[in-house]
Amino acid sequence: MIVNAKSRRGQDLFEQACSLMKGLPFPVDAHAVEEPEQLEPTLKKALAAKPDLVILGGGDGTISGLVDFLTGTGAALAVLPLGTANSFARSLGIPLDIPGAVEVIATGELRRIDLGMIDDDYFANCAAMGISPQIAENVPSGLKRWFGRAGYLAWAAYEFSRFHPFTLIVGEGAEAKRLRVVEVRIANGRFHGGTEIIDEASVDSGEIVVQAVRGHARRRLLRNWFNSVLRREARHEDTVSFSGKSLRIATEPPLPVSIDGEVLARTPVTARIAAAVIDVMVPR
Repeated sequence: MIVNAKSRRGQDLFEQACSLMKGLPFPVDAHAVEEPEQLEPTLKKALAAKPDLVILGGGDGTISGLVDFLTGTGAALAVLPLGTANSFARSLGIPLDIPGAVEVIATGELRRIDLGMIDDDYFANCAAMGISPQIAENVPSGLKRWFGRAGYLAWAAYEFSRFHPFTLIVGEGAEAKRLRVVEVRIANGRFHGGTEIIDEASVDSGEIVVQAVRGHARRRLLRNWFNSVLRREARHEDTVSFSGKSLRIATEPPLPVSIDGEVLARTPVTARIAAAVIDVMVPR
């Protein structure tokens, strides 16, 4: 078990998770990692022992940042949702409380799932262009940890006031689709920002989904998020979706791409699906 103790609740809940895992029918080698740059070497050291299961505790960014190293090792993944949105855990149906998540590890079953890819980088749940990477690039250090979802939403409102629509290009050459948009979501799961928002996406569909929120004004994005939170059918009026094994995506102007909350790429990019590439513990 490797827990990102710098995630919002990681430090507080690590001890609770360790206590609950004493009742598991197998030994758990637990590590609380306080420096994010030590997560990767800690995981690599753990994988050298060829474990059957790797438990990752943290937010969506932690999971996506480490899942690359699990593919091809034969180790299954279990998730302790310790982040702000926990979209990946939501897509898998994993409870968001520690006792519930540990119960899944104890009594759940393995499910073979897809991972998304931006160029050669695996991701667990959702990448985005538009307001999400703008927020992620500029959010003050420690804001999510100290103020949680409310603080993050307050900063999002500030960044929204400075945001501008852009042009999305899907595909290449004469068949490329161009449209004016206010947000783009590249999804392997249904949840983005903790909200069930991309109905077409599934963690085992074998396809990547690119969902664009159309519009020339910022208010279209607000309307779409509002309707999505309330699960209104009107949420579909503002969106258009593309799906496939691989999609070339560009923007005018070139924009940063956030991958599960971390800005790690810049358009143009190729969005792909890595089908049935990893086993994850899910509720039975």
